[in-house]
Amino acid sequence: MKAAYEELPFSEFLHHPAATAARLDAVRAVRLRRRGADDLALTNANQLDRDGTVIDFTARLLASIARTGARDAIKTALPEALPWAAFLPDPDLEEMLSEIIAVAQGSASLRNLTPLAILLDQWRHSAEIYADPELLALITSEPEGDLGPVAVPEASE
Repeated sequence: MKAAYEELPFSEFLHHPAATAARLDAVRAVRLRRRGADDLALTNANQLDRDGTVIDFTARLLASIARTGARDAIKTALPEALPWAAFLPDPDLEEMLSEIIAVAQGSASLRNLTPLAILLDQWRHSAEIYADPELLALITSEPEGDLGPVAVPEASE
């Protein structure tokens, strides 16, 4: 079984591209560390396709399980998969589950997990607020829990 990934400086790839690519025989991906920019990942296209297939299957399986009446079991399991979910009130947990299922299916079908990652990050921030009584009190002390809708900015000429 191949190791998950190996890290190399980006300059190694620039100076020895064939040798760097050959590392994919031993690892699933090569993480190329860059200074001052996001790291890059080098992987085989076949591996990328296999990962996408598994992600698509998992999203569809989750949605199917939720539709067949096991929604409560999934909701019960969420705090184990996302420990911070324990801080969310029950209605928010239910809403989060619905959003995760919908966005996971859409993300998987597009083979773009960014929307799902953003959604999870947004819900984690909500849990952080619920976990901090002072912050929760501050936010909920505003009228209606927030300051209401924001007006659309006028177009500048």
